[in-house]
Amino acid sequence: MSTSRHPVALRLEQQVGSATKLLATVMALPLVDGIFPALVVAGVLGSATGVVETGILIFGGSATAAVILAEMDGSRREMAASILLIGAVIIPVAAVEAALAPTLQGLLNLPVFERFAGLVILTVAAKTASSEVGEYLPSPGVIIGLGLVASFDPSGFALRTSTEYVVNGTAAAAVGVGFALSIALLSPHLRGRVDIDRFRFGSAVALGVLALPILLGPFDLMQTDAPIALAVLAVTTLFAYDPNSDGVASAAGDAHDGESVDEEDASDPDPTDGGEEPAESPSDPPLDAPPEGPAPIVDDDVAVLANGGEARETDDDPDPFTDDDSRAPWL
Repeated sequence: MSTSRHPVALRLEQQVGSATKLLATVMALPLVDGIFPALVVAGVLGSATGVVETGILIFGGSATAAVILAEMDGSRREMAASILLIGAVIIPVAAVEAALAPTLQGLLNLPVFERFAGLVILTVAAKTASSEVGEYLPSPGVIIGLGLVASFDPSGFALRTSTEYVVNGTAAAAVGVGFALSIALLSPHLRGRVDIDRFRFGSAVALGVLALPILLGPFDLMQTDAPIALAVLAVTTLFAYDPNSDGVASAAGDAHDGESVDEEDASDPDPTDGGEEPAESPSDPPLDAPPEGPAPIVDDDVAVLANGGEARETDDDPDPFTDDDSRAPWL
């Protein structure tokens, strides 16, 4: 990527063309590989805190921020329009998947499937933190598939739905779209001031914290409604943001000033830099050059002595003691 070699977005960038398509793929990936339905079935969206954490970390997160800040061009209005168009697709699909969650719960042994859901989040966190580590880990879809096989129990199958699941799933997707929209609107201020790699690592830590209550449920550890993952993400944002940085806008201004200086220099070139040599300025004649015009035979001092000590008065030699103040010798 242009600014941050984000492992998730970089892998998708090799398969997707434009920045808008890349952002749509990144934000829709939890719906495609089964991460979002797994979290719904595992009960992560059972509270308002879980809804906000899922929206920001799953639909938003560092990959979404990296694509918006490093890849998307255009004005804020154009980027906002693209994100709203993506949200118009993601939010209804998330609502449908959340509506099918109660039916899916009837087919699964939830205590077993919840462990696989926690492993999925840890895998995504590891892939986000390091692309080298992610190469040795299975994809989230593979883990969810193994979880479905290991926890499959058709004895409780029944077609049912729940309004609570639909509302919470829709709200989580809307929070993710709102996160992306806020990044796009603040992009002129955030570009050059946010260390995307540092934010990516902190987002991976927040995802790991989000998975710990699910994995440690049988041991009754970290079973709290406190937004620990959001607190970690907030601290990460503070460390990744540098308000003293000049940002991209200032750098562009400096480049513009530099171009102006170059254009000014080009419009007023130095004569010594051109191919033609400048005309030589007049200087003293060489010593061996003949005198210009006839030289007097005797100088003034010899002429004074020849006239008996009196200087010869001519019309060209005015009297120094005239009334002309500009030629008075005492001035």
